[in-house]
Amino acid sequence: MAKENVNRRDFLKVAALGATVLTGMRIANRTAASEATGSSPHQWVMVIDQAKCTGCGQCTLACRAHNDVPPDISWNRVIEMDDVGEKKVFIPRPCMHCEHAPCVDTCPVGASYYRPDGIVMMNYDRCIGCRYCEVACPFGARAFNWKAFTEPNPAVPTWGQPEVERRPRGVVEKCSFCYQRIDRGLALGLTPGVDNDATPACVVTCQVGARKFGDINDPDSEVSQILAETPYFRLREDLGVNPRVYYLPAREEVS
Repeated sequence: MAKENVNRRDFLKVAALGATVLTGMRIANRTAASEATGSSPHQWVMVIDQAKCTGCGQCTLACRAHNDVPPDISWNRVIEMDDVGEKKVFIPRPCMHCEHAPCVDTCPVGASYYRPDGIVMMNYDRCIGCRYCEVACPFGARAFNWKAFTEPNPAVPTWGQPEVERRPRGVVEKCSFCYQRIDRGLALGLTPGVDNDATPACVVTCQVGARKFGDINDPDSEVSQILAETPYFRLREDLGVNPRVYYLPAREEVS
């Protein structure tokens, strides 16, 4: 009987040690995958002017075309808000690319991670479809891919051509600030936010100039100058996640 008790105790110790090691490995893997590696002189931000946005939805369509997003998913939603005077007010809502992103913190496998330039990315090969990130996002910026998107994209070619691969069934997908356009543009010596080929598709397609994009680390960039001179707000600043999407509030005097 004593021998049986010793064996049982030994077994429990080994099991507990194994569980601790496994947990540590999971945490280490998640941390390594979520931390930005390398460095970047850039920190990309987007500025959206509610006083100029007309709610046309062209940004949503351009996003769907260039990122090959299925028609039942919107990486860029345009939501109608309360009127200001006689003006209809809209709030376009891409991914906020938060500095302290809850989606990155909650992902158990490190599929959500930061780039050195501040963009919050998805590793679709690593994603296990648990949807923890979707639940954790305060802005509803993520969508689950319930089925494989094999049909023709109705936004193509009118609103652009696909620049990235389609995501597989069973993963969460979201806005990436059109990282592929940024990276390609920088490699060609272009400036994101200035040169259209290096700028997110939603910004390029906006005919009223309601969206601006650029490097907040550059004091001469248009976004830096706008934010230095114009009152702005960010969504859910009370959460301390520091979104990289800034809004200029609706103003009646702006047509």
